[in-house]
Parts: sequence; structure tokens; C-alpha cells
Amino acid sequence: MQGSQDWHDSVAGKSVLITGASRGIGAATARMFAAAGAKLGLAGRPGEALSLLAADIGATVVPCDVADFSQVEAAVQAMVDAHGALDVLINNAGLIAPIAPIASADAGDWGRQIDVNLKGVFHGMRAALPVMQKAGGGTILTIGSGAAYHALEGWSGYCASKAGAIMMTQAAHLEAGSSVRVLSLSPGTVATDMQAAIKSSGVNPVSQLDWSAHVPPEWPARALLWMCSADSDKFRGKEVSLREPAILERLGLLA
Repeated sequence: MQGSQDWHDSVAGKSVLITGASRGIGAATARMFAAAGAKLGLAGRPGEALSLLAADIGATVVPCDVADFSQVEAAVQAMVDAHGALDVLINNAGLIAPIAPIASADAGDWGRQIDVNLKGVFHGMRAALPVMQKAGGGTILTIGSGAAYHALEGWSGYCASKAGAIMMTQAAHLEAGSSVRVLSLSPGTVATDMQAAIKSSGVNPVSQLDWSAHVPPEWPARALLWMCSADSDKFRGKEVSLREPAILERLGLLA
């Protein structure tokens, strides 16, 4: 998998909005993109972690609950107002809770998971696509999961929402035509707070994995940086998997 473009410069000077950026993959991506010269907006519920990260890397906090379309639309507009465009949207916000059997899962918590993991992706695409199409281009990336393809005990909401999100990626790709790049990333299991919650649940085989089996959040962050470049165009409308050796090799992550 070769490419002539230096994808490390893929976001230099570009306006990038990341949802769920206060920790985990989102925070690692924010740091990497800031180092790569992006003009960053960190979308999320205001809090100390988000504020400290933004101050540390020179990003802007954009208050936003992705479950509310009006707030996502306002976040996109804030980036346009500040930088004249929105070049990249990363739909990263996601919830693993509730981890519970369907028969006993709290209906409100289950609905909130769908609101964030699936409707949040729709809200991001719905807000960003018209702006990017009008500008003549842009990139929308969504964090997917292997759970989209394999049902897991206690994860009905997570599996269903991630399956819906990859369908959203495919539909958006068909509708965006050649102007807007739409891709998904399946990062595998990542050493974040979400994995800590999964492990403590003791539910399904994922919770039994040794911590050493999880990749650091900088790996998916590096993949997302590459996915902002034309070097990843063969995956438009598809999902990049960090479990694929060819991808790891292209990213320089193989030992």
C-alpha cells in the first residue's frame, strides 16, 4: 500500500472539529492533529478535562452534545465562523454503557447510547455535509468498531449503533459523490477508559482480554491523520481496520 503524498501534512492549516475529544482516542487525536498544524475545535460537554486539553494544545472548546442536532449544527457553524471553513469532521463521541442484557437494560440509558453513537453520527454528517459540499470538499471520519459485525452479549445498543454508523458512512459516501470524503475507522481494542469499563463489567470475551492486548490511543489517532489524506482514498465509503497488517505497515506501526 504505497502513496506519494506525505500524509503527515494532511491537516496542516485545516479546520478540524473532533467530537468526544476530552479523553481516549479523541484526546490523542486532538494532540496529534494539533502537532500536525490543524486549527482545532474540540466539541463536547464543557468540563475540566476538555478545557485543560484545549489550553494545552491551543484548541478551541466548542460546547456541544452530539445527541442534539441544533448544538452540532452550531458547532459546525462556529468552526466556519472562526476559520472560514470546516475541512474535517471526526465523529468520535461514543458510549459503551449500558453493558447489560436486553431483558434488563435501562431503556433510557439504551436510548441515550443510540442518541450519541448513531444519531450523533447522523447529526454530524447532516450538519457538515452541506457546508463541505458548498465549499467544494471536505472529509468526514467516523469511529467504527468490530462490534458492528459481531453481536456480543450485553452490548446490544453498542453493536446496533456501530452497525448503523457504518451504514451511515456508506450512505453518506453514495450521496456525497466526489466532493466529500467519507470513511470509517475500526480501531480494534484500545487502551482507554472505555476498555477499563468493559473489563470491570466482566461481560463477554472482550472483558477478559489482557490489558496488553489493547493498542495505545495514538495508533487510531495516527490512522485518522492518514485518513485525511488522498493516500487513503481507496477506503472512501468503507472502513479502515487497524487489525489489518497492510494498514499497520502503511502507518509505520509494525515492529
